[in-house]
Amino acid sequence: MEKISYEFAAGEPATARALTGVVGSGDLEVLIEPQHASHRTGITTIQVNTSVDGMRNVWQALLQRIFTAAVLPAMRIEINDFGATPGVVRLRIEQAFEELRQA
Repeated sequence: MEKISYEFAAGEPATARALTGVVGSGDLEVLIEPQHASHRTGITTIQVNTSVDGMRNVWQALLQRIFTAAVLPAMRIEINDFGATPGVVRLRIEQAFEELRQA
């Protein structure tokens, strides 16, 4: 099991929470919360807990592509992965963003 942390520049704080996916074989869950007020503003923090060791570069490339393509709300994200492919990771993150927009 590997734990990886990332930070990306962000905009205004998120105002809602979101949960997508499940921790199961080939899948993952994405939990989004507004960034805590005591934390630096304008930053999104991501904690990845993955059952697959040695994939740090793949996570870095995928998350960098998502979080630098547009200015997203500042939020705290926890990803609990159980061997999801990059396509499934992106799908779950985008589902979580959609839930935020509808909240």
